[in-house]
Amino acid sequence: MKKIALSLAALCAVFGLGYTSGAKAAAGNHVFELRTYTAAEGKLADLNARFRNHTVKIFEKHGMKNVVYGVPTDGEKSKNTLIYLLQHDSRDAAKASWDKFRTDPDWTKARAASEVNGKLTDKVESVFLEPTDYSPMK
Repeated sequence: MKKIALSLAALCAVFGLGYTSGAKAAAGNHVFELRTYTAAEGKLADLNARFRNHTVKIFEKHGMKNVVYGVPTDGEKSKNTLIYLLQHDSRDAAKASWDKFRTDPDWTKARAASEVNGKLTDKVESVFLEPTDYSPMK
């Protein structure tokens, strides 16, 4: 568990600084999507509940592989930030999955129910990653 947290922290640090690798992924590798959600004030627990109870299952239904979910352990971000990593077969597959997800009746119902007292997120960021030739996870 500690190893996953360290890997996620390393990805966040590197890509949070805008670093991009010039290395191209080998044919057949997956692409990863690192997503960072900034929760509305006081809504992080509700956001985590929505992911726990609904979102992760709906992602899988539409071909997105859940890799890791985490919250920062230090500072202000520990109060309002959810970071997760998805695996997709390709960028095109990611787009198709997201298009299906957004219109899924289970998702629209879960989203509406979870936001009855206001929006859960203030900001959503997405970064697509291609594994480097030396990455242990491809």
